[in-house]
Amino acid sequence: MLRVRIDELDEQLVRLLSVRAECALEIGREKKAAGLDVYQPAREAEVLAHVQRLNTGPLDNGAIRRLFERVIDEARRLERRADTGDDEIG
Repeated sequence: MLRVRIDELDEQLVRLLSVRAECALEIGREKKAAGLDVYQPAREAEVLAHVQRLNTGPLDNGAIRRLFERVIDEARRLERRADTGDDEIG
């Protein structure tokens, strides 16, 4: 029963990450149009602080930070792809 629940949660996570990725692509396009750099450390710090404030466990803040650092890395990669016009999934 718990494995089924984990599978369901994984499916939800994939859907949510895909929606977040679509937002990152759009942000990348907007940054390109505005002539802004993809890497914005202040914004990334805000995101990390925000998700850590939301955290109620059982994962500690270090784990949440590491997970979201990876999510942010992948979002930045997508933004760079949008910057080059390569929006294809690969």
